[in-house]
Amino acid sequence: MSQLEHFKTTVGGLALGAVLAGGWHSVTTALLGSTSALPAFGAIALASVVPILLVQKSVRRSARNAERTLLQRLAVLDLHAIVNVVDQNSILTEVNDHLLKLTGFSREELIGQPVSHLYDPDDHDFTNSILGEIKQGRSWQGETPLRRADGTIFYTQTTVLPLMDEKGNWCGSISARTDVTQHKKLLAERDTALTLHELRDDVWIVDEKTLHFRYMNRTAMARFGWSENEYSEKSLVDLAVEQETGPILDACAALHRTGELIAHHEMSVLGSHFDVTIKLLRNKRSSGRFLILLNDISDRLAQEQLKADFISMVSHELRSPLTSIKGSMGLLLSGAAGDVPSKAKSLLEISHRNADRLVLIINDILDLEKITTGRMEFTMCDVDLDELVKEAIAASAVTTKNFGQRVLFDGVQGSEVIYTDPNRIIQVLTNLISNASKFSRPNGIIHVSCVEGPRGMTLTVRDEGAGIPAEDQHKVFKRFADLSNSDRSGKGGTGLGLSICKAIVESLGGSIGFESHPGSGSSFHFVLPSDKDDREKGNHAAQRRVSG
Repeated sequence: MSQLEHFKTTVGGLALGAVLAGGWHSVTTALLGSTSALPAFGAIALASVVPILLVQKSVRRSARNAERTLLQRLAVLDLHAIVNVVDQNSILTEVNDHLLKLTGFSREELIGQPVSHLYDPDDHDFTNSILGEIKQGRSWQGETPLRRADGTIFYTQTTVLPLMDEKGNWCGSISARTDVTQHKKLLAERDTALTLHELRDDVWIVDEKTLHFRYMNRTAMARFGWSENEYSEKSLVDLAVEQETGPILDACAALHRTGELIAHHEMSVLGSHFDVTIKLLRNKRSSGRFLILLNDISDRLAQEQLKADFISMVSHELRSPLTSIKGSMGLLLSGAAGDVPSKAKSLLEISHRNADRLVLIINDILDLEKITTGRMEFTMCDVDLDELVKEAIAASAVTTKNFGQRVLFDGVQGSEVIYTDPNRIIQVLTNLISNASKFSRPNGIIHVSCVEGPRGMTLTVRDEGAGIPAEDQHKVFKRFADLSNSDRSGKGGTGLGLSICKAIVESLGGSIGFESHPGSGSSFHFVLPSDKDDREKGNHAAQRRVSG
């Protein structure tokens, strides 16, 4: 009741009380006489009580009106908002039908439960921060994620009002919420779409279950000549049939089946080469989606091919004259043209060694080009392994002598005949022996062994050198690997030898590895399968493999 209404009711009550009191006094005096006290006391009582009764009646009427208005407001709120009430222990005492419908819980599942039952169980700090505000008698407003019965999350804009008892103590709270999940989703998708739309790479977003396209950026739509309405009616299955993108469909199916989250492929679509990345995005809030990124690498591959062709051409053009120069210097050093003065001979020896080094570099570059393009050739035949190892040791004699090393070969333990490419195996062995010579202490011993095991023949080259630092061991077989203790400029080498060895061995169906302990030397070993069929499979695979 307003102050003005209260004033009017009070004045009216006083006036009515005065009139009734005057009437009472006149009537009772006439009946009882002026000496009686009853007329006076009755008049005073009426004048006092009537205003009070009128004010109380007015207050009760105003309270009923206010209660009716509040109930009407609560009814409207109940229809349009998500409402719950908790007591002083944060236990749910009331939830409306709207909340039950959105969460999927029954009333029995919620009443009597802590309000935290509606929140993410891992987000205790969030619920505690709300409770801290409410206990201080302050309302709280903000965005709250609520948990559905199936564990998924939806978002609400929430106002929490504290409930206080007659002493002003907090005794619970009432929360009114509005579902903003769709609005939040639309805002997020809009921001994401604005970013993705301008990317130069093709971007697809595909529903995990239906495989229908949910999004294509401008680049992707232009590539296929589709509008937004057209791609939304297409699925990944349709595209696999129309544009031969089957590998992408297969990769998505594999991710869905295995639960893995990412896959990479290279493939051709509409005449262009792509590096394709597929990522499976899963969360509790919605069905999973595949994020598919297609990076057009056609220009890069063309540039790489031009570079490879140029290197191959230059290397071939250099090798022929260099071989002639090296041969001529060899003839001069051997005295074929007569005695050479000692001073000139010394210069010739330096030139001859550098020519050897250039030939090695060119051969490595050519081998690398063959490996990269899958054109490395293998000539397979039955080979006496004992003779093969001895030939490799003999071919390395100059290198081992120059570095003051001695090679010990224990002979073949097991079958001596192996089906392989002898020239490639000699190439691997001479490379390993050369490395062992370069990184061993002077007057050291290099041990070569060949042992038959369950996986095949294992050939090992072990040195007594400084070993490979632990921090460098992960890059031993990488191209142009420059180890901290390699001293490539002083000892020679291109940094390609071990990567070429790895490609050769794996192309023959085998495997290569090493053990190294800094300060006590290294042991490199490679295994060649005993089964002839396995080697032939490796040889065929070599025609397709691109080594890293």
